[in-house]
Amino acid sequence: MREWINQYTEAYPLIANILIFAVIIVCLLMIRKFALNRLYKQFNESENWYVTRKVAKWLTNGILVIAFVYIFGTDLSGFTTAIGLAGAGITYALREVIVSFAGWFAIMFGDFFKTGDRVLLGGTKGDVVDIGLLRTTLMEMGEWVEGDQYTGRIVRVANSYIFTSPVYNYTADFKFLWDEIHIPIRFKSDIKLARKLVLEIAEKEIGTYNAKAEEDWGNMKRRYRIENASLEPQVFISFDDNWITLSLRYIVDTRKRRISRDHIFMSILERFGEYEDRIELASETFEIVHEETPKEGRNS
Repeated sequence: MREWINQYTEAYPLIANILIFAVIIVCLLMIRKFALNRLYKQFNESENWYVTRKVAKWLTNGILVIAFVYIFGTDLSGFTTAIGLAGAGITYALREVIVSFAGWFAIMFGDFFKTGDRVLLGGTKGDVVDIGLLRTTLMEMGEWVEGDQYTGRIVRVANSYIFTSPVYNYTADFKFLWDEIHIPIRFKSDIKLARKLVLEIAEKEIGTYNAKAEEDWGNMKRRYRIENASLEPQVFISFDDNWITLSLRYIVDTRKRRISRDHIFMSILERFGEYEDRIELASETFEIVHEETPKEGRNS
């Protein structure tokens, strides 16, 4: 049996190498699946599970590349000249792929973003759920859904976009945003009382963020050349011909912007309702008047 195998290997070396490589592929995939099944119980509820799967995939692919070169290295020597002549054409045809791969390298080692970050990339806003060699996968938000909430669509954006368009990261170093809401009130309202109530509501809603926000902002100041900024809620007053506008500026957790706005608006309605005789919300109203035209030429 061994002699027959040796004779077959000598007679058909390429086929024998293909069979050996196929066996290696099957063995590696089985080992990876067995190892991941054993590790799943430990990492399934943590962020380490995603990293573990990616490392296992890269390790398997790396071993396969090494095995391929080792097994077929002598057989591929004859194609060196052809590969060299075709190199320029392949490079031109795959320029987008090459740039996307360079983008992946820049993302992994350039601190653009990581999985779990909320970004705006290539005109698409969403949470990064996977970073591939050629494309970054986002869980989309926005579009027809307001308030930074998911639409349910998975969007794959080419990594090359990091070289051709701005990359907005909402959660990189400072996991908070400044948000504003505008409250119109009538001119005869008690402006000082309304301003005081809005500030109290904002401080109650946002107060838990201050310590963490100050820590993150301190880290930002050490890393970047930026000026100090007020992290406390602020109310600015403006007016026009129609009403007085109270503009509340406050910091909020990036992932809780819509919930915080809802709580603030509900609290404002409740507190203003306690002072109906002193604070009135304003709204734009229109009165439509229909004027009848006199009838002419009525017969007697």
